[in-house]
Amino acid sequence: MSGPDLRRAAAARALELVEPGMRLGLGTGSTAAAFVDLLGARVRDGLDVVGVPTSEATRRQAQGLGIRLATLDELPHLDLTIDGADEVDNNLRLIKGGGAALLREKIVACASHRMVVIADASKHVATLGAFPLPIEVNLFGLTATQQAVEEAIAAAGCRGPVDLRLGPDGHPVKTDGGHVILDAKLGRIPDPERLGTALWSVPGVVEHGLFLGIATAAILAADVGGQAEVTILGRLA
Repeated sequence: MSGPDLRRAAAARALELVEPGMRLGLGTGSTAAAFVDLLGARVRDGLDVVGVPTSEATRRQAQGLGIRLATLDELPHLDLTIDGADEVDNNLRLIKGGGAALLREKIVACASHRMVVIADASKHVATLGAFPLPIEVNLFGLTATQQAVEEAIAAAGCRGPVDLRLGPDGHPVKTDGGHVILDAKLGRIPDPERLGTALWSVPGVVEHGLFLGIATAAILAADVGGQAEVTILGRLA
């Protein structure tokens, strides 16, 4: 099966968790977009929910599908967030931020009673770090911040280049909050908690893409004999 088919299978399983009247966090990225598409179809059939999007891209998608939306200022407590991940390990630790929405994604996830990750099984890893770790930073003092981030990474027992993320136009990628992204290409992160603490010690770091102790479950879809087989990590209820 193709990647889109597997992402849709994981999204369809997550849709079974949605009940009328729920306040939903709507994630960002290709897998989350598959969920929003399926949710839009349910809304057209009469499902009454309200969503809080984690990015402007998700907001535009959800609005186009007729999903009722609100902000966290209006709904500071959510029932459930459904979002993708760039990596997830057996302890439900995540790397997120490939879509440059990590700050808003983390704020929405932490405002939710449950966060359920949806992904194809290739995102399930034994050790985090093969996917570059996104670190959202303020533009002011960027060079100094980048050097401090590199030092913090080394102090946490990791190594690898840290690069400013550039877009197709050669300019730095900007987040919805107006910040930029440093991608740390570490290969492996033996102690994510230690690294997360080290990064938080750096002035200028707005957020990092390690989601630790936030996800309550992950729905992973794999191709087994040409059919999508779904595996659950953690608890859905």
